Amino acid sequence: MDFLGDWLYLIIGVAVVGVLAVVGLLLPNRRGRVEPPAVSVDVITGDRVDEPPIIEPEAPPVPERPEGRESRLIRLRQRLSSSQGTLGRGLLALLSRDRLDEDTWEDIEDTLLTADIGVTPTQELVERLRTRLRVEGNEAGTPRDVLREELLALVDPSMDRRLAVTGTDGRPGVVLVVGVNGAGKTTTVGKIARILVAEDRSVVLGAADTFRAAAVEQLATWGERVGVDVVRGPEGSDPASVAFEAVKEGVDTGADTVLVDTAGRLQNKAGLMDELGKVKRVIEKQAPVTEVLLVLDATTGQNGMIQARVFSEVVDVSGIVLTKLDGSAKGGIVVAVQRELGVPVKLVGLGEGADDLAPFDPEAFVDALLG
Repeated sequence: MDFLGDWLYLIIGVAVVGVLAVVGLLLPNRRGRVEPPAVSVDVITGDRVDEPPIIEPEAPPVPERPEGRESRLIRLRQRLSSSQGTLGRGLLALLSRDRLDEDTWEDIEDTLLTADIGVTPTQELVERLRTRLRVEGNEAGTPRDVLREELLALVDPSMDRRLAVTGTDGRPGVVLVVGVNGAGKTTTVGKIARILVAEDRSVVLGAADTFRAAAVEQLATWGERVGVDVVRGPEGSDPASVAFEAVKEGVDTGADTVLVDTAGRLQNKAGLMDELGKVKRVIEKQAPVTEVLLVLDATTGQNGMIQARVFSEVVDVSGIVLTKLDGSAKGGIVVAVQRELGVPVKLVGLGEGADDLAPFDPEAFVDALLG
C-alpha cells in the first residue's frame, strides 16, 4: 500500500510541474519579455525574411530666432570701437597739440587719406577744422567736440538709410543684391533674411547666382536656418528665370519680401550689364524692384571703389552694404563710397557670426571712430 502511495504522489508531482511549465510558456512574464524580431516569409521560397526596423521620421528643424535691432546696434558700437578707434585717437592727438602748425595739418591730412576717406572729403574736412579751431577758438568747443561734429557732417546723417523691403498693391518688396564674388554677397543675403525674419516678415530667397553651386547650397542653408523658402534652379541655368520664379512664389504666397542673390562675375562691363539688366527686366514683369544693394568688401580700399563705379553704371544702386568693416582700420571708405555713388551705406558687416550684420548708424560710427 505504501509502495502504491509513493507512486501516486510521484505521478501527481510530475503532472503539476508539467502544467506549470505550459502556463509559463503561454502567459507573458510579469517583468515583461523581449519580443522576438518581426519576421515575414518569402512567398516563393518559404524562407524567413527579417523585416527592417521601423524608423520614426525626424522632426523638422526648428527655425532659429535671429537677434533684434537693438542688440545688433550694441555690437556695432563695440566692434567699430575696437577696429576704428585708432583713426580717431590719432586725429585727437594731433588736434590737441598746443600749436597747430602746417606740419600738424599735413599729418592730419595724411591720417585721413590713409583711412580711405578720399582726397576731396579729406580736403574739405581739414579746411573746416582749420577754420573752426583757428577762427572760433574756444567758442567752437573742445577739439574732440569739433572733430565729432565735422566727421558726422561728412558721414551725412540726413541720408535715408531705411531698407525698401515693402512692395505696393499687395505685391512683395523685391531686393536685388549685387557685387563681385568674394565680397560676401551670398552671406549678406542670408543675413538680411535673418534681419527681416526678426521683424516678423515673411521672406522668399532667390538663388540666382546659378554659376556657383556653392553659392546656391550656401543660400539654401541660410534659408533652412531661419525657415524661409529658397527658389533655386539647376547649376548653370538662366539667372533671370530663377529670379522670375522666386518673385512669382513671393507673389503667389503673399510674402512680404523677396531677396535675390545675383552672379558676381565681373569679366567685362557689357556682360555684367546684359546679365543684371535682364534679371531686373524679368523680375519687374511681376513686381517692381524696390531696392538694389551693392555689397562691397571694406578691406579692399580703392579696389572696392572701382567695383562701386562699375556697378553704379550698370544698375541703379540704391544702398550699400559694407562687409568686413570690423577687420579694417580704413573706415573712411564709408565716406568715400557715399560720395562716389551718392547713395547711403545702409548695412555694415561686423564679423562672421550669423547676426553680425547691423543697420549703419552714423552717430554710432563716428563715436566709434573717436573711441
